[in-house]
Amino acid sequence: MVALFYLMNLILLFPKDIIPGTGRVRLTGRRQAHVLEIHRACLGDRLVVGMENGKTGQGCVTRLTSDELEMDVVFNAAPPPKIPVVLCVAMMRPIVFKRVLQTAAAMGVEAVHVFHSRQVEKSFWQSTALQPEEVFEQLVLGLEQAKDTVVPSVSFHKQFKPFVEDALPGLLVGRQGVVADPSGAVLLPERSPKVLIIGPEGGFIPYEIEKFSEAGCIVFGLGPRILRVETAVTSLLSLLS
Repeated sequence: MVALFYLMNLILLFPKDIIPGTGRVRLTGRRQAHVLEIHRACLGDRLVVGMENGKTGQGCVTRLTSDELEMDVVFNAAPPPKIPVVLCVAMMRPIVFKRVLQTAAAMGVEAVHVFHSRQVEKSFWQSTALQPEEVFEQLVLGLEQAKDTVVPSVSFHKQFKPFVEDALPGLLVGRQGVVADPSGAVLLPERSPKVLIIGPEGGFIPYEIEKFSEAGCIVFGLGPRILRVETAVTSLLSLLS
């Protein structure tokens, strides 16, 4: 049988997947189903793999059943570098939040900070999408898409003033804070480490813009059009990377 090498997304592995005393891993559940249904792998096929927060490499399928998959794995390459951007985004509808987490992980941000804003519905903060296991699942999906292994941190700030006065100054050390808002000049700041701040679809209120400015952030925009949060995240991360 000729072994095939799939250049699709990465299978992210975790220490718990390692079979003790061997150089093999065992997969069940979503990842095993993904290999069967998407990769359509057979015995001897090679897949792109990576260990959580570690190197990437290859896995050779050595055992395959309807419930389990085993691979011999070798890790010999570094994951793609992160972009020098910390993403700060106002809380959004849960379904959008999941997409934004995937995008942030796929595009290589170092960390994500989710904060409250006047135009944010308070009920959004009650969503199960904020549960640690749900957040981690979305990050993993984004990492797999981008063949990355390093999981970005995610922090929540349920009050605006403590975020901008207490948390933001620490994030701005060695970084330029940039606030995306239609009121800002249409320009691309010079490429350097950034804290990218994106508001809710309803926009920031003047008080919030003022507080960001007091913290040393600059305001810039992509023009007068109002973009969906996930569109703004993708567009601005692309520009700043």
